[in-house]
Amino acid sequence: MTENREGARMTENHEGARMTGNHEGARVSENRRPGARVSESADAVRRTSTVPARAAWSAVVRTGETLTVTDLHGNQAVDFLVYDAHDTAVRYSAPDTIHAQGNLFLTTGSVLMSNEHTPLMTVVEDEVGRHDTVGGACSKESNTLRYGHHTWSQHACVDNFLAEGARYGLGKRDLVSNINWYMNVPVEKDGTLGIVDGISAPGLRLTLRAERDVLVLVSNCPQINNPCNGFEPTAVEMTISEAGA
Repeated sequence: MTENREGARMTENHEGARMTGNHEGARVSENRRPGARVSESADAVRRTSTVPARAAWSAVVRTGETLTVTDLHGNQAVDFLVYDAHDTAVRYSAPDTIHAQGNLFLTTGSVLMSNEHTPLMTVVEDEVGRHDTVGGACSKESNTLRYGHHTWSQHACVDNFLAEGARYGLGKRDLVSNINWYMNVPVEKDGTLGIVDGISAPGLRLTLRAERDVLVLVSNCPQINNPCNGFEPTAVEMTISEAGA
C-alpha cells in the first residue's frame, strides 16, 4: 500500500468517475466490488449497491449528488470516512464537525466538516435521529485489548478501510476518526461512554448531500463482540442519486 500525502486529482469521463494521479497523488476509480448488487433502476439513481455483511465499499459522490445509506435489517453499524476527491489531504474531521454544530451526535442538518473547517457533506434526511462520532473503528488491536487475545484473527473495520483505501493510494496515515452511522454510543455527563443496543430498525435510512466532489469509504462493520450490530452483522444498501433528484 502507498501513502498519499499530496492528495488525489480527479478527472471524469462518460463512463463514470475516475481519479487519476501521478507521484504527487493517488489514482482513484469508482469501485464496484465483486458480490455487490449494482443497478440503474431509475433515471435519478446513478448507482445502488447492496454491501454484504463485513464488507467494504467506496465511491466518488459528485457535488450536489446524494448518498443514501439504508439499514436493511436493523442495528447495523456503518463505519464511514469521507475525503475531498480532488485532494485527499482534506478529509473528515471529527473535532471540526463536533465544534461546528456544538453536538457529539449527527442527525438531519449536521454538516461533515473537513480538517480545513470546510463542508464535505450534509445530512439532509435521517430516520434514526442520532449517530456516533466518537466510538471509532474496531481493529485487531482494540478487539484484543477489550475482548481477549482469542479475537485477534477476527476481521475488523480498520482492515476494511486499509484494503479499500489502498485502491486510491491511501494508507494508515490517511485514516482518521470515523463516523459510525446507526451505532448507539451514549455519553454521560461525566464523560463515560459505551457501545450499547442500537436504536435503528429494518429499512431506516439516512441521506447525505455532497457539498463538493468527495470520496467515500465504508466498512460495513464486522464486529461481533459488542451490540453495535446486534452481535450479527448484516447487509446495508448504498444509493447514489443525481443532483436535484
